[in-house]
Formats: sequence, structure tokens, C-alpha cells
Amino acid sequence: MSDLSRPEGPRIVAVANQKGGVGKTTTAINLAAAFAERGLRVLVVDLDPQGNASTGLGIEASERDLTTYDLLVDEAPLHDVIRQTETEGLFIIPATVDLSSADIELISNEKRSFLLHDALRQTAMDEFDWDYILIDCPPSLNLLTVNAMVAAHSVLVPLQSEFFALEGLSQLMLTIREVRQTANPALRIEGIIMTMYDKRNNLSQHVEKDARDNLGDLVFKTMIPRNVRVSEAPSYAVPVLAYDPNSQGAQAYRALAQEIAEKSQQAAA
Repeated sequence: MSDLSRPEGPRIVAVANQKGGVGKTTTAINLAAAFAERGLRVLVVDLDPQGNASTGLGIEASERDLTTYDLLVDEAPLHDVIRQTETEGLFIIPATVDLSSADIELISNEKRSFLLHDALRQTAMDEFDWDYILIDCPPSLNLLTVNAMVAAHSVLVPLQSEFFALEGLSQLMLTIREVRQTANPALRIEGIIMTMYDKRNNLSQHVEKDARDNLGDLVFKTMIPRNVRVSEAPSYAVPVLAYDPNSQGAQAYRALAQEIAEKSQQAAA
């Protein structure tokens, strides 16, 4: 595993889809854990006011003294907002419901779309030596999601294997295009990851075919199965790779990490 070299500097990936319930937070948590399992240093930035990524990585609400809200609104020092999780090499900047007011509070700030970009590129970041930074976006195309896209090198889009899955994706693609044109010309789509896939279900197969026909190589070969272990893991506040390392869900996220690492290598070659 160590033969796959780390990206030069931390690679920043926004995990985004404006639809809720598509496996966005689950993907952010477990992909981060899969990278950490490979010996990489990973930071998850919880940008969702629901704070599910924070809960899923074992940070209790009562322990979130300083959060992404404080980082963006009050420019809190990185050392004060970054928290170590139970998984070695995996850290998080947690979120609380306070973040839900950030859109309103930041609207008068002329740099409002660049706050996360600047926070993740300050010189104080260098000492942490991250390999990957994964941003768990809220399920909406608001100012927080725009901040994530301006800060990121790429966008990873979880796509649920269910009816209407492709509806709404065009709006996300338009937002990515707008961010490219106005703030982050280098932003690209990391890929589309099919989630909650059930190979026994004709609908899942149909949605997968539609996605591949329409999006081609943007769709990862890896698919995340509908797996009870993946669903259970957050209630124990750990990634599925720790909860049941041999489950189909854990194996799928390892495969996704491998595929992303290989794509990064090919792009760098």
C-alpha cells in the first residue's frame, strides 16, 4: 500500500450532493478512514450544521467547544479546532448547528466565498502534514458548499442507486461550472460514486447503467453496496472499517480509496 505516494501537499476533496440521504457523510467518514488505514494523514472538515460526520467519528456534541463555525466566522486558531479521532491518522474539525447561521452572518463579508480556502491554506497548516482533506458538505448548494468548492481541488459526488438519482445532478454540475468560472478554475470532478447499490435490484442496475451511459468515466468502477454494517457503524461512533473491517461496506471503501489514489498517480504522471 505504501507504494502509492501521497499527493503533493494535501489533496482537498469536497464531498458534495445537494440531495440528502445519498451517503455523503458516510462516504466522507469511511473514505477518510480508508486513507488513514493506508498510513495517510487525513483531516475531515465537517461543514454540515447537522454535524453527522463529527458524531460518526466519535466527537460528542458536548465536546465541540470550537468548530468550523469558529474557524470561518471568528478565525479561530487551527490548533484549537482540530480534533484527533479514535482512528490513528484521522482528524476532524467538528460542526454544530451554529453553522446553520453562517450563511447570514457571512453575507456582508466580501471574501465570504474564500474563507475556507484561506483557512485551509494558512501557513499553520504545514506542520500537520496532511495527505488528504475531505470536506463533508451540507445537503444544499449554499454559501458553505460554495466555500468547499472554492477551497477544494476536486468534488466527489455520492449518487444513490435509486429512482430520480440523476435528477438534481445537473444543478450540482452547473454550480461546479460557475465556481470554475468565477473563483476556482482548477476545480474538477473527482468522480461519481454509486452508493447504496443492491446488485439484486433491477432498479439499482438501471440507475448504474444510466449513470455510466451519461457520465462515462466520471463514474468510479467501485460501488458502495447497501450494507447493514455501514448503517450500524455511526451508532457506535466509528467508521465501518473499525466496526466490521471485513464487511462488504468496509471492503468497498478500501477499494474506493485505492481507485482514487491510482487516479491521482495517473494524473501526476
